[in-house]
Amino acid sequence: MTAPSTNTSNNTPAFCEGILHFGATAPDFATLASSPAIAEGQSAIASIDDKAVFQCRMIVDALRYATLQLCASKESGHPGGFASSADAYAALVMLGHTNIVTEVGHHAPGFYSAMFLDGSLEDMGISTMIDLQARFRERDGLLGHLSGAIPGLLAPAGPLGQGQHFAMAGAYLNRDKLFPCTIGDGGLGEPYILSAFKHFHTSYPDVTNFLPVLVWNGFSQEHHSMVSLMDNQQMTNYWTAHDFGNVVLIDAKDFDDAGQTGAYVDSTLFSDAARTAFTRAIMEGAKTAADSAMNGTMSVLIIKQLKGAGVHVHGAKSHNLYPGDNPQKDTIAAALQRGALAPQAWELVRTNMQRAGGGSASRTVVTEFERKGADIGKLPMQDFAVGEKAVPATAMGKMVAELGKRDPYFVVTNADGNEASNMKVINDVLKIRHPTEDALYNQSPTGQVYEPLNEDACAGFAAGLALFGGRSLWLSYESFAINGWPIIQTVGQAMAELRRKTPAVVTMFTAGALEQGRNGWTHQRPEIENYIGGQVRNGNVYLLYPADANMIQAAYGWAVDQVNKNISIIASKSPLTVYTTPAQAKSAIEQGAVTLYESRDSSWETIVFAVTGDMIYQPVFEAKDKLEASGYRVRIVCVANPRRLYRPADVAWQHASEADGKFMNDADFQRLFDGDALICVSGGGTIALEPVMLRSRAPSRDLFGWQRGETTASANELMAYNGITADKLAACALGMVDSNAAATSEAA
Repeated sequence: MTAPSTNTSNNTPAFCEGILHFGATAPDFATLASSPAIAEGQSAIASIDDKAVFQCRMIVDALRYATLQLCASKESGHPGGFASSADAYAALVMLGHTNIVTEVGHHAPGFYSAMFLDGSLEDMGISTMIDLQARFRERDGLLGHLSGAIPGLLAPAGPLGQGQHFAMAGAYLNRDKLFPCTIGDGGLGEPYILSAFKHFHTSYPDVTNFLPVLVWNGFSQEHHSMVSLMDNQQMTNYWTAHDFGNVVLIDAKDFDDAGQTGAYVDSTLFSDAARTAFTRAIMEGAKTAADSAMNGTMSVLIIKQLKGAGVHVHGAKSHNLYPGDNPQKDTIAAALQRGALAPQAWELVRTNMQRAGGGSASRTVVTEFERKGADIGKLPMQDFAVGEKAVPATAMGKMVAELGKRDPYFVVTNADGNEASNMKVINDVLKIRHPTEDALYNQSPTGQVYEPLNEDACAGFAAGLALFGGRSLWLSYESFAINGWPIIQTVGQAMAELRRKTPAVVTMFTAGALEQGRNGWTHQRPEIENYIGGQVRNGNVYLLYPADANMIQAAYGWAVDQVNKNISIIASKSPLTVYTTPAQAKSAIEQGAVTLYESRDSSWETIVFAVTGDMIYQPVFEAKDKLEASGYRVRIVCVANPRRLYRPADVAWQHASEADGKFMNDADFQRLFDGDALICVSGGGTIALEPVMLRSRAPSRDLFGWQRGETTASANELMAYNGITADKLAACALGMVDSNAAATSEAA
């Protein structure tokens, strides 16, 4: 399209400072680029005419050039995958669709280039190509993989198989906008991408305003993609089988006049006429797919083009750069020169991209605004009397049901079933979303309970809704939650970086290991508590352990009021003793811990039990009886919100955009946990008790927790199998105080 040149003129746009190569003005520039194809005051091209196609090609070239120079500036990054998708990205922008997410974290430099070209990155002080390169893959700059904190970018991308959830969540909350989502054929083999689309379509047949864009380039990161041997009909059938009523496939091979071999070809090697025809076909295909998606037909746009199109090398070798792959390297320099644009072309590219969608992405995409949700007020709570039995899960379920009644966009996701978790009230009130209406099973086409029997889809939709400004709740057994947790972790980290407020992503995991004796070890996997607990130091992650039905209500009430946090609640579905008043329960969640029991009088040593969980209190209180009978003073402390018990320096709270620097002070901590012996007890993972062990001044400390699963007839038998019994707890405590006494005597 342009002849290579390094000459610039005084008319070079200021943002181009740092661009290494410029090209000559294209022959048709005067007739086809005399004015922007997106007219002033408009947000998209009026029609796909010669002018629009010509200028779309300019955007494609600009995206490829900027992406390659950006990566080469750091001899690092991933240019090849985005390069083969640039045509589709540019076409969507010209059509005014800029709420674009991606499943491919390795497309980050391309998305950053797009945000640079439309001016969005000026919001973070990036005004020129020099700035762009300086901030790429640097702290407080442009991460190696996408972050939703970057101006104009809607969502993070790193782990594969997540982007479709953001597209569907965006579409659900914003029915008047299209949410394209680029998907790499290397990542298409990730579990659940297409099954997630299919289940969503079954549940929400009227919500079709998302558009997967398959970048079918034949290669993955280091080898051919696993779908590279499919022919076009097989690929079409693959999507059709997953409910896509409109499959638009544009194959670059159909336009090749350069004699390229193989099923995948590079459109930048075509003649000028052939490349123009290819670009026009993509624009027309993108419009057909987009219009179809916006008008009720689930659609997909597939661009089949060789990976690395227009950059320095093809195939998997184009995926990423290595040390030595700098702008002066012959292959990279040659590619930059081939794709160089004239200064006037850069100016036109910026103008079109700034007008597309109504303005720079940082000013227009939906996630740049705080979404105003329904006013839910304060949720009603039941007041259970201390000493009575109540089911924690059911108590929370009633609050969830009421929230759903007050917020019609609120969604509960659950793969295992609310009824199985003793939360049937949620289904009774909100109904399971299902095309088959059946009162017996609480099914309704308008239900608010999303049950795809797939933890990834449950977690993904819930996390996406929260990130995009909606309220949601993911419920699961903690045994299976690991299958969906990665996207919760991704979104939680993204929330820590966001420049806006959004509802916390809230999860609640029922049926703890102790309740699943007869099901055996397949249903006894509380180790996820350690996985989540290991993230609490991030600064915006909270792992809550309500001790009873009053406290779980306090926990959920607190969680729905939070913003930019990742909050998980661990609780049982069995009738359990109520230990706290509502006021004590609220204090425990806010402050981090509360005393459930303390012996009235004793001149003997004080033994402190610090406990996470609810059912696990049974052997602890039995041990208390044994120790008191022996004359010892006992204090049982519920560790309800371990994040509050860390020291401020233990947690990266100050780096979170909505910083929460509330931690229990030393005096309050010592009042709760000081004693002659400290025993920390958990029915699951023990990492949540780390802050107690770190700060305790007790001369003797020990720790009881989950070891492994087994098939048993009761929770007590399973606890005994894991060494958690009243006798062992009491014996441990007595051994500790005896050891202290011996040490004191020896010192004397």
